[in-house]
Amino acid sequence: MSKKVAFYTLGCKLNFSETSTIARSFSNEGFDRVDFSEEADVYVINTCSVTENADRRFKTVVKQALKANPKAFVAAIGCYAQLKPEELAAVDGVDLVLGATEKFNLTGYLNDLVSDPERSRGIAEVHACEIDEADFYVGSYSIGDRTRAFLKVQDGCDYKCTYCTIPLARGISRSDTLENVLKNAAEIAAQDIKEIVLTGVNIGDYGKGEFGNKKHEHTFFELVQELDEVEGIERLRISSIEPNLLKDETIDFVAQSRTFVPHFHIPLQSGSNELLKKMRRRYLRELYVERVKRIKEVMPHACIGVDVIVGFPGETDEHFLETYNFLNALNISYLHVFTYSERDNTLAATMDGVVPKNVRHKRSKMLRGLSVKKRRAFYESQLDTTRTVLFEGESKEGYIQGFTENYVKVKAPWDPALVNTLHDVRLTTIDEDGSVRFDFVETQANASSIRSLPQQATAL
Repeated sequence: MSKKVAFYTLGCKLNFSETSTIARSFSNEGFDRVDFSEEADVYVINTCSVTENADRRFKTVVKQALKANPKAFVAAIGCYAQLKPEELAAVDGVDLVLGATEKFNLTGYLNDLVSDPERSRGIAEVHACEIDEADFYVGSYSIGDRTRAFLKVQDGCDYKCTYCTIPLARGISRSDTLENVLKNAAEIAAQDIKEIVLTGVNIGDYGKGEFGNKKHEHTFFELVQELDEVEGIERLRISSIEPNLLKDETIDFVAQSRTFVPHFHIPLQSGSNELLKKMRRRYLRELYVERVKRIKEVMPHACIGVDVIVGFPGETDEHFLETYNFLNALNISYLHVFTYSERDNTLAATMDGVVPKNVRHKRSKMLRGLSVKKRRAFYESQLDTTRTVLFEGESKEGYIQGFTENYVKVKAPWDPALVNTLHDVRLTTIDEDGSVRFDFVETQANASSIRSLPQQATAL
């Protein structure tokens, strides 16, 4: 009888791509993958260090695993495992902690431990390198979802943002070879997955080689050009890219691309130049305005998402209002709001001007409200336009969901025939609850597949 393994991923799309690759190594060892809520022999938790909440959730996830099987083997990997391995090892029920360079050899460590007759149950084994040793690259991609895959193209970061632990957890900036990225993309396309999301820590820095080589063998723009030629891919989406690394040539190429969609997620972090300097970001707000303006000039229908941090040390009411008013005036589509939390071994954690937590949460609530307003305005701008929806593969309360190419989230009554299919729709009206109605548009390409479907549905 084959053994069972279950995975739980905290954090970003990059973590999901790496979890999927590690899961395939377990399949090669004869394990069957099951849901994390089910009984398994091995539970793997891929950790995150970006937010305080992700740290706290780790203990809860361990308890969930041991509730399903008290005798299970529990392994912790990922960013938090690299930064604070001893802290994770001290959690009851954890057997193995692997850092940045060791996580891709999880099955090897597991086999050694399980076969060790002298191993003491209840004492976790820790393998976490000095982060300077994380100087090689392991390619990854996720294929758990029939419709969408996360393709890792880059890892690590050479930036020194004062609030961020990612360089400490993942090491220097380094990239996959162009040849291997294209090979992985072709493998994904061969499995009838319609959309690929490019992921990494700082993907605009794509091209740096291994072992600290600062030379770019290829540029991000060259990567985009080559991926656009891979057959079998319907959509390519750029997950997140720094404003100073998003060049006009890339924006212009996406505007006329065969597969890249008009959706950009561009971190801002603050609308105050004073705070951007304290954060050691590599741009000022004026550059951000230029990037948004350029995108909207060549793709008026493009969706633009923004990362922003509230409560950074020294953020006064005036600084916050500067950020709020800057974002309110900007032609963007939604916000990802992060409430600043102190992280060990970061410069920001030692700065004066600590913002009280209740003030941080109040500011976060205000920006989340602004995000709702921005998304509503963006949806209104898309009414009476025809978009293409890729429907996903899960029934959620009797509905099937999907996204247009420019990231309008839609839903329709559940119909398995829609799963992993692309359909043209016309967005029509917005209801009081914020939902958008649409009609299926009959075209030569999808005429036969929509005749049996309801002719109206709802977009969230």
